[in-house]
Amino acid sequence: MEEKKKVVTSTITRNTSDFSKMTDNIYETVAMLTKRANQIAAEEKKELHNKIDDFKSSNDAMDEIFENREQIEIVRRFEQQPKPTLEATEEYLEGNIYYRNPAKENRQMQKLQALEDEVISKTEA
Repeated sequence: MEEKKKVVTSTITRNTSDFSKMTDNIYETVAMLTKRANQIAAEEKKELHNKIDDFKSSNDAMDEIFENREQIEIVRRFEQQPKPTLEATEEYLEGNIYYRNPAKENRQMQKLQALEDEVISKTEA
C-alpha cells in the first residue's frame, strides 16, 4: 500500500471563505468535495477488496475458515486511514483538485456569443 500524506484527523475550525474561492459558491464546493470523497472511498474499497481477495481459498468448507492475522492487519490499516471527506478537503485547500462546471462554461460561452453577435450587428449597421 502506498504511503499517503498526513491528513488532519481531528476536528478543526475552517474559514468558509476559503472554500468558495475556486467556485464562488460554497454549495457548489460542498458538492464537489462530496464527489471527490466518493471517488477516494471507491478507490480505497477497491484496493482493500483486492488485498483481501489474495487471502481467499478455493476451499469453502466452513471448518476450514479461520481468521488470518495478515488479513486482519490489512483491515486495521485501512480503518486507521483518514476519512475520505478529510482527504478531499485537504486536496481542495491545497489546490490539488481539478474541477469544472459545464453549465457555467455553457453560460459563459452564450454570453460571449451574444457579445460577439452584438458587435457584429453594430458594425453592419
